[in-house]
Amino acid sequence: MFTYRIDAEVELRLLELQHLQEFFDLSYGSRTHIGEWMFWIGEDYTLEDARRQIQLSLDRFVANDGFDAGIWFRGELAGCIRYRYLDWKHKNTELGYWLGAKFQGHGLVTKACVAMIDHALGELSLHRVEIRCMSENLRSRRVPERLGFTQEGVVRQVRWRRDHYDDHIVYGMLADEWQARKRQTISSEREG
Repeated sequence: MFTYRIDAEVELRLLELQHLQEFFDLSYGSRTHIGEWMFWIGEDYTLEDARRQIQLSLDRFVANDGFDAGIWFRGELAGCIRYRYLDWKHKNTELGYWLGAKFQGHGLVTKACVAMIDHALGELSLHRVEIRCMSENLRSRRVPERLGFTQEGVVRQVRWRRDHYDDHIVYGMLADEWQARKRQTISSEREG
């Protein structure tokens, strides 16, 4: 099973059915916060909906076609990050993420993204990682921008949200760009 220790306080773990109650409590408790951008959560979200969501992720994991990992902060489930798919033929994936409202401000999504990008472009030998964000979700957009992703384009009016269509901003990172960025960071840290 997938586990990835980031630091003393943060760990990624494959989301499993044993995490059902924690996952439901976090997602339902954050429904107002994440529901602005995530359409799967609302007032009518149930424990059974959460179970189906985790099972679908496990099915993708078994099929080697992506998975959801819990972001654990100080032993508590704080959010999730996922490979939406794993395209083995073209060697790419797309990352998605969300964080419970009370866990913001600790850099958890950025740390989780770095770990998942390292895993995808290193251990999985993929060539490209993509992140798509709704144009109006500025907090989410800051993550790929902070990590040096290239804004590659806009998918216009792709999702209906409340009373209008939202654009998606597409960000991409290639394996050689990520490695160059890591080398530059290491070099800067040595000089500093």
